[in-house]
Amino acid sequence: MPKWFNPEYLLTQFGAYVIVGLCLVIFIESSIFPVLPGDSLLFTAGLFVAQGSIHTPLWLVCTLVTIAALLGNVVGYLIGWKVGPALFKRPDSRFFKQEYVDKTHAFLEKHGSKAVVLARFVPFVRTFITWIAGVGRMDPRKYFTYTVLGGILWAAGITALGHVLGNISFIKTNIEAIFILIVLVSVVPIVIEYARNRREKKLAAAQSPAPAAESDGEVTQRIPRVDP
Repeated sequence: MPKWFNPEYLLTQFGAYVIVGLCLVIFIESSIFPVLPGDSLLFTAGLFVAQGSIHTPLWLVCTLVTIAALLGNVVGYLIGWKVGPALFKRPDSRFFKQEYVDKTHAFLEKHGSKAVVLARFVPFVRTFITWIAGVGRMDPRKYFTYTVLGGILWAAGITALGHVLGNISFIKTNIEAIFILIVLVSVVPIVIEYARNRREKKLAAAQSPAPAAESDGEVTQRIPRVDP
């Protein structure tokens, strides 16, 4: 992996502006550029606060990274809101069709609150979900309500977790494995929801009445022929 993907390297390179750099990375990952170590960076920041390498109080670090994450989500949502119509305005476009927007909107209306919160804990997805919410015209009030909840749980929660658990030797030497586990656990509810929806669709298809044409044919066969 490149050096800039190493959270310890990043935080040490920021020097006296470590909090500014930390917040900038979280903002960028939450809005436009998914290939950044958001989870491990937050965890390592909490660890550095516990060790005294970062002299800013934990509560202030948690507050600032949460604000950065929320601002990133706002920007990502606005990008999707503004750019979406330009991408989907051509009905004959091969990759961008209005029906995709309609399906996205329907999905977010049904699962939006859970998707916005859970996406925070899944790399790449936490960036793309903000664009999708904007493109799909998810209700702004619902979106911003749940993005605040997700932002607090993710940014402040992982930073505080790093502060509490970071000094445990096993945790400190297995940070990458810990975050892979976090991602897998975060994806489980999404997989369960997907499987449940597929099962419901299959049951609905099996229980749906026969097509009208077949029903008419059956009725016609039951009516005895009357010769004049």
